[in-house]
Amino acid sequence: MPKNSSIKSVLIIGSGPIVIGQACEFDYSGSQAARSIRQEGIEVALINSNPATIMTDPMNADFVYLKPLEKKSIKEILAKHQEMGRPITHVLPTMGGQTALNLAIDCENAGVWKKYGVEIIGVDIKAIETTEDRELFRTKMIEIGVGVCKGRTAKSFLEGKEIAQEIGFPLVIRPSYTLGGTGGGFVNTPEEFDAALNNGLHASPVHEVLVEQSIMGWKEYELELLRDHNQNIVIICTIENFDPMGVHTGDSITVAPAMTLPDTVYQKMRDMAIKMMNAIGQFAGGCNVQFSLNPDTDEIIAIEINPRVSRSSALASKATGYPIAKIAAKMAIGYNLDELINPITGSTSAFFEPAIDYVIVKVPRWNFDKFPGCDRRLGLQMKSVGETMGIGRNFQEALQKACQSLEIKRNGLGADGREERDQEKLKYSLANPSWDRLFHVYDAFKAGLSFKTIQNLTKIDKWFLHQIEEMIQLEHKIETFRLDSLPKDLLVSAKQKGYADRQLAHLLRCKESEVTSKRKGMGINRVFKCVDTCSAEFEAKTPYFYSTFSASEENPDNESIVTDKKKIVVLGSGPNRIGQGIEFDYSCVHGVLAAKEMGYETIMINCNPETVSTDPDIADKLYFEPVFWENVFDIIEHEKPEGVIVQLGGQTALKMAEKFTKYGIKIIGTSYEALDLAEDRGRFSEKLRELDIPYPPFDTVRTADRAVEVSKSLGFPLLVRPSYVLGGQSMKIVINETELEQHVVKILNDIPDNNILLDHFLENAIEAEADAICDGTDAYIIGIMEHIEPAGIHSGDSYAVLPAFDLSENVIKQIEEYTKRIAIALDTKGLINIQFAIKDEKVYVIEANPRASRTVPFICKAYQEPYVNYATKVMLGAKVKDFNFKPVKEGYAIKIPVFSFNKFPNVNKELGPEMKSTGEGIYFIEDLTDDFFLQVYSERNMYMSR
Repeated sequence: MPKNSSIKSVLIIGSGPIVIGQACEFDYSGSQAARSIRQEGIEVALINSNPATIMTDPMNADFVYLKPLEKKSIKEILAKHQEMGRPITHVLPTMGGQTALNLAIDCENAGVWKKYGVEIIGVDIKAIETTEDRELFRTKMIEIGVGVCKGRTAKSFLEGKEIAQEIGFPLVIRPSYTLGGTGGGFVNTPEEFDAALNNGLHASPVHEVLVEQSIMGWKEYELELLRDHNQNIVIICTIENFDPMGVHTGDSITVAPAMTLPDTVYQKMRDMAIKMMNAIGQFAGGCNVQFSLNPDTDEIIAIEINPRVSRSSALASKATGYPIAKIAAKMAIGYNLDELINPITGSTSAFFEPAIDYVIVKVPRWNFDKFPGCDRRLGLQMKSVGETMGIGRNFQEALQKACQSLEIKRNGLGADGREERDQEKLKYSLANPSWDRLFHVYDAFKAGLSFKTIQNLTKIDKWFLHQIEEMIQLEHKIETFRLDSLPKDLLVSAKQKGYADRQLAHLLRCKESEVTSKRKGMGINRVFKCVDTCSAEFEAKTPYFYSTFSASEENPDNESIVTDKKKIVVLGSGPNRIGQGIEFDYSCVHGVLAAKEMGYETIMINCNPETVSTDPDIADKLYFEPVFWENVFDIIEHEKPEGVIVQLGGQTALKMAEKFTKYGIKIIGTSYEALDLAEDRGRFSEKLRELDIPYPPFDTVRTADRAVEVSKSLGFPLLVRPSYVLGGQSMKIVINETELEQHVVKILNDIPDNNILLDHFLENAIEAEADAICDGTDAYIIGIMEHIEPAGIHSGDSYAVLPAFDLSENVIKQIEEYTKRIAIALDTKGLINIQFAIKDEKVYVIEANPRASRTVPFICKAYQEPYVNYATKVMLGAKVKDFNFKPVKEGYAIKIPVFSFNKFPNVNKELGPEMKSTGEGIYFIEDLTDDFFLQVYSERNMYMSR
């Protein structure tokens, strides 16, 4: 069936600000869908309140509405389009996660779609109701003969108690219509049940929970399906959870394709998934099905089905190279699978099941250190804030690469001298999973715990445990040699299992650089393979690569062919975390597109499967690799680019600037010297003194004794922080010597030998920040934002207003003057962000960051200008005066920080100098009499802590 000609204009609903449980994977899906539908000549309107994403960029849609995701906004948009004579005819709600689905259902129930003549595509509302209403889902599954857990839904406390009595403990509580497992949990005893039931009933928007038998310890699998209007179904990918049932799939290490699934059981699961999808409705689109498997009997139970693209479909798209959201969007507008082309090969049909000749491992990234006192155990509620993905020729290589991508001060899985050796601690960790259980499985083998004990405590499949045990055995062999006597086959074997040179240096008691030169001298070099969706049966047109080590020197079979064009590498920002999120992905994508416009071949290096920057059709070449020195250096040696852009990928990319300079690799834009000067508080303050710019009195210390001594001259309160950190990590305001000493000791324990900064803290000061583009001689300020909360709350956690709303002309002049002076003095080429504190009409500089900041996408959206595009062109040689800046300045834009405290109910919601928000929204107001602004302004001191 060709395209449905009645579809003239489609509204895509986004997923709103990033929260734990719903992150930028929907930004990726939404962006793909919008581009896919526009290719067909259909007008696309998009609603999403998240300013940090590439999805809400004008390049993706004909109309972008940065409005709150609520019925009122939908009505306004539909009415406006009717008045314009360009009515919206259809809505696609499957690309924005649970938020978009819930809003679509609200509008359906309120008759909004009917009133404006809008038809829902890509899903069937009945299908959503069947999958989200736990009782309807159970009944439907029983009706079609698919096994489910014993249980029923309860709409009241009393009903829940009755069901628990019937089934017996242990139990699981799953609220209806929630995301990321919110409100869910395991209950092992009657004592825990009352609180858990109460919590679940409150978490569900319809106050309904499913109470069912617990299948903790069973194996968990997911299947990603696509179905068209002719009922053609393809299974895009199987995903196996390394962690057994009991850990939310978003918090599980996952592997694709499934490693331990016998073909007979897979065929059964496949048939069940197809039967389930057909039973819930006849829509065309994507679907994710989760199963549990009893490891002793092979009994299969259906856990849930999501009739939309999901977190897993973003992972499956990157894992297979098959762009699920793009194809699902085409099917939503009428096409069938056999009418579409596989975008990776450019020649074969999209009606096929991807075959992959490599292994994918996803490892989540947590931020528990931001929430002191939180429950760090993993369970039914998702708690991770991001994820990394490793691609390798085998499970061990992919696992090591995923661990090297995490940026948690580890060099991979083990082999870095940071093992836990206490057997009791290890046993507790194995039985009570938290963020470090994977590392503790490795440590347990190294500490000599028996295989049987480890398996009994974790219930992780024996095959996975054997893989980790084998790695320990290899390490023991390597440790018996020195570097000069290490046999070549052992070195090849370690590299093929994903070991970094840095890990091998630890095992061989030598330097990383020595291992690298020995390896290269032996001809053991990284080769690059293509992710082609079809195990190389057809030639791929999409240059999407990963690295591995070839067994054959004579025939390395390198699939990444280097062109003779001039090239630029853009370094990505790795996994999302609090303090470094999707806003850097926005900057990277725009950096790539701007470099293309300047005639460069663009190369993207990143390891985050959720993002648009790792979409194979953004850069000319994508290397899905850890943003880890060895991998990045090998790619640069292979490609020989003109240089590397580091200022768009947050702290992840910046951290490599020193090494690039040392190895003679050109940094495009601001030099390492300038970046380092801005980070080094002592040198930066000397520079400010030279420039006659005020800053709060400060000093740097390396011991607690020295800190106490210095505090006498600086005076309390003091802002205490380590050097070279992101998102205000370990920053605190202290008010006496005892607190000062405790915090300095804590920092030195966490980050030994750190240079600690002590600043006199300006109490009750107003905080503001400016972003600018500079070409070394000329600077243009793109925006000045004033924070609503007083200084002391991290800028990422503050409500902020663009432009500034009550700073005097005198203060604004000082900010503009200082911003330009600093940008030029640092020889900035590209972007710079400077933060200020204002007290008694005097402006003090708190810090300067010569890189893309968290606020840049916000300013781009508010003023409707592509500043990252301009800044990238400046890095590549353009001048500030080449651009005709025309910001649209109407009213004010408010940046709204969004928190995920509901995942950590026992943590206080106080705010201070360490960032805790997971996302942000944007809200436009005409003037300062707006009710929303007045309310936020009146609460500006409420959550301030130290």
